Amino acid sequence: MNKRYQAVIFDLDGVIVSTDHYHFLAWSKLAEQEGIEFNEQINHRLRGVSRMESLEIILEKAKKSYTQDEKRKLAERKNEVYRSLLGQLNENDMLPGVPETLSALRERGYQIAIGSSSKNTPVILERIGLSGYFDAVADGNGIVHSKPDPEVFLLAASQLGVPSAACLVVEDAEAGVIAAKRGGMAVAAIGEARSCKEANYSLETIADLLQYV
Repeated sequence: MNKRYQAVIFDLDGVIVSTDHYHFLAWSKLAEQEGIEFNEQINHRLRGVSRMESLEIILEKAKKSYTQDEKRKLAERKNEVYRSLLGQLNENDMLPGVPETLSALRERGYQIAIGSSSKNTPVILERIGLSGYFDAVADGNGIVHSKPDPEVFLLAASQLGVPSAACLVVEDAEAGVIAAKRGGMAVAAIGEARSCKEANYSLETIADLLQYV
C-alpha cells in the first residue's frame, strides 16, 4: 500500500453514478412552473452545491421574491420530482470502471468512503446496490455547510478514523476539489474537475485512480 494514503473518499454524483440529468429535469420542471428562466449554463453552476444553495442560484432569475418558507416548499417540490426519477436507477447506472476500482481498493487494504452534499445519498446507494458497501458515508444529512466547505470530507475522515492528510478524495466538481484541499486532503480530479489546478492528480477514467494508490 502507498503509505501516503490510508483511505479514499469518493464524491457520489459524477464519480460513482451520474444523476445530473435527473437534477436538470427536476429543476427545469420547477423553474417552468414558477416562470423562471433555466438553462444548461445555470444548471452548471449547481454542481457540487446543496439543494438550498442551488435554489438560491435559480431564484436569481425570478421575477418575484420568496419567503424562507416558500423557498423551503420549492426545494421540497424539486426533491419530490428528483426522488421519483431516482426510481429508475439500478446497478447498471454505476459509471464505467467503478465496481472494479472499488474492489481493487478493497483488495489493496484501503478504507473507502462517500463524501457527498446530497441528502439523497442513501437512496442512490441503495438503488445502485452499494448500500452498506462503504466503510463510511458522509452526506448532506449530517452536515451544515456544503462544498466548497470541507465539512463533508472532514466528517468522512472522522468516521473512518483517518487523518485528513492520509485521505485521497475523488471529485468531479471544482467546488469539491476546493473543499478537499481546504480540508488538507489530496485530490484526484475526474471529469470537468480535471481543469482545476489545485488537484493533485488528473483521471481520464476512474480506473486511472489505481495508478496513484
